Amino acid sequence: MYNFRPRVIPENILKKQARDAKLLKARKDDGKAKKDARALSRKAHYALAEKYFGEYQAADAALLKAKRDAKAAGNFFVEGQPKVAFVIRIKGINKLAPKPKKILQLLRLRQLHNGVFVKLNKATWNMIRIIEPFVTFGYPSRETISKLIYKRGYGKVNRCRIPLTDNSIIEEALATKDKVGGITCIEGLIHEIATCGPDFKKANNFLWPFKLSSPLGGFELKRHSFAQGYGAYGDREDLINALVKRMM
Repeated sequence: MYNFRPRVIPENILKKQARDAKLLKARKDDGKAKKDARALSRKAHYALAEKYFGEYQAADAALLKAKRDAKAAGNFFVEGQPKVAFVIRIKGINKLAPKPKKILQLLRLRQLHNGVFVKLNKATWNMIRIIEPFVTFGYPSRETISKLIYKRGYGKVNRCRIPLTDNSIIEEALATKDKVGGITCIEGLIHEIATCGPDFKKANNFLWPFKLSSPLGGFELKRHSFAQGYGAYGDREDLINALVKRMM
C-alpha cells in the first residue's frame, strides 16, 4: 500500500490567497456601496425633476390666469422683464474694433456661431449694445434652454471640454462641499439657468460656450438689423427660439 502524505501548501501561497480574498471582498463591498449610492442619487434627481416640473406647471397656469383676468377686466397684462438672454455671434474678426473685440472675449464669444447665456442687468445691456452689430440675441424659453444643454451642453472641468453624459460630472463641479446644497444634476442646471437663480454665475461659467451650426436656410442680411425685417443682427426677443432650433 502507498502511504500518501498530505500536501503542504507553502506559507507565501497561503498569504497571497488570504490577501487576494481580502482585496476581492473589499472590491465587492465598494462596488455594492457605489451601486446603492447611484440608486439613491437617481431617486433624488428624479424627485427633483418632478418638483421643478410642478413649479413650471404652476407658473404657467398662474401666468395664463393673470392674462385671462386682465382681459376679462378690460385691462392689459404686462409680463415681467426677461432676466436671461442667449447671445449668438454671427460675424467674424474682419474690421473688428478693439473695444467690441474685448467685450466678445469677456462674454466668451470667441468663435463664429458661439452662443452663451447672459444675465441681463445694466452692465451687460451696455456691453450688448456695443457688440450688437456682431451678434444676435433674444430671450430663450425654458424648452430652448433644456434642448441646448441636453443636445449641445459641455462642461468645463479642469479647463477641459467635457460632455455632460452623467450627473456626477455636474455634481462634482457644482455641488457644495457637504453635498446638501448646490446643483447636483442636469435638471438643476437647467432650472438655475432658466430662473436666473442665485448660482447662475457659477452654473453659466461651468457651461462651455455652445458651438452651434450654421442655421438651416442661412442667416438674413448680416449688415442689417433684425428690426428692419430682413436683417440678422440685433434683438430678436422671443424669435431667438426659432433661430436656435435651426442652428442645433
